[in-house]
Amino acid sequence: MDSKGWSLKGSLLLLLLPDLLLCKSVASLPICPRGAANCQVSLRDLFERAVILSHYIHNLSSEMFNEFDKRYAQGRGFITKAINSCHTSSLSTPEDKEQAQQIHHEDLLNLILSVLRSWNDPLYHLVTEVRGLQEAPDALLSRAIEIEEQNRRLLEGMEKIVGQVHPGVRENEVYSVWSGLPSLQVADEDTRLFAFYNLLHCLRRDSHKIDNYLKLLKCRIVYDSNC
Repeated sequence: MDSKGWSLKGSLLLLLLPDLLLCKSVASLPICPRGAANCQVSLRDLFERAVILSHYIHNLSSEMFNEFDKRYAQGRGFITKAINSCHTSSLSTPEDKEQAQQIHHEDLLNLILSVLRSWNDPLYHLVTEVRGLQEAPDALLSRAIEIEEQNRRLLEGMEKIVGQVHPGVRENEVYSVWSGLPSLQVADEDTRLFAFYNLLHCLRRDSHKIDNYLKLLKCRIVYDSNC
């Protein structure tokens, strides 16, 4: 790699440093290596790791949305058009803690899996399309890459949790299909920027919901609601 490549890589690492430090404790938690059939991780450790990851993803999502809003969306009135237009709106999700507490933990676990799976495709394409944004700051790309990776890790962790809470039960593979790629690639700048804005707005919203649901489930399942 030439000096320019190393310089870019170093810049991205510096931009991510605060967030990486925030998530540093995740690496210290036990995790099964791929293919380790006899590896056992306690349910408590799996939940601890999932909660840290979900909070990290939500922080990154909020920072990415705020950066995009500041640079590209000022004065365009995007927020009024972005309400209730998320691709995951087809999934019935509780809007607050009180509603979430009324849902059986098995259903809430499956709902989290559905939301995470619904973001696999859009996050993959978000990374690709951010590269084509005019004068896109390095922070947008670095955060998009990090969010995609950590969403995959959180999904893997949630599958392990479901396997321990309900061993032998087939996982619910329901998810909401995203069809927004053409809007991210359209020639009209205002339409394209709104598509980015809306996607990041929805990502921030859904990551916040997952973060809250996981904290509730950790309290309910690991600590028998005594927290």
